[in-house]
Amino acid sequence: MKNNAAEPIIAFRGVDFSYNGELVLENISIEIDRNDFVAILGPNGAGKTTLIKLLLGFLKPGKGTISILGQRPAKARKAIGYVPQYSIFDKDYPIHVIDIVKMNTLTANSLFPSYKKEVTVKAFSLLQKLEIQNLAYRNFHELSGGQKQRALIARALINEPEILLLDEPTASVDATMEKDIYDTLKMLNESTTILLITHDVGFVSAYVNKICCLNRFASMHSVEELTGKSLFDIYSESSKFLQHHCNL
Repeated sequence: MKNNAAEPIIAFRGVDFSYNGELVLENISIEIDRNDFVAILGPNGAGKTTLIKLLLGFLKPGKGTISILGQRPAKARKAIGYVPQYSIFDKDYPIHVIDIVKMNTLTANSLFPSYKKEVTVKAFSLLQKLEIQNLAYRNFHELSGGQKQRALIARALINEPEILLLDEPTASVDATMEKDIYDTLKMLNESTTILLITHDVGFVSAYVNKICCLNRFASMHSVEELTGKSLFDIYSESSKFLQHHCNL
């Protein structure tokens, strides 16, 4: 699944989406190029979750078009690696880190999962790349927040996606681990287009090359366009936004 280098890898063109007749996203027109590292910022209720579901093809726009690698999102879904917040996993269910990684290779009808040797080898290789190979047979729920995020990144990478989509990957980690995760993502960005959904850009602004402000409408900016580097609390104590001229 290859894309012309001159074409955007992701393109939203005039996209609207409504829930029960109420517009959640309106006239979204953004383009993301290959190997971009994009931070998507917005308050709770801004439409970030809806945007994820549209990107993954789980929702269809009411108006406009979405193209990913020249295809409809549902067709291009295999080219996207999705890293959810680790809290979605049942804390009472024991599962090894290596199995968290390998399970992303299973199909929907895999009732009794079994893995080929090459899948296990590949999973170990990814854990090694992310420097947590020594945790392969630890219970996932015994790991620190940063270690869990690395495991979930490995899980998303096992199918060799061209696009990596992350939902608040540093929401529950300290500043040191936050930097480690972003350093890892910057390394991966050399070969992978990355979209990062976040509230806090304390570290992100030093790593990304584009920022998409989302609050029903969307405004895309290169980092060079930003008119200020200060963070201020615009929505709530836990919701920070980078100050610049789009006023979203």
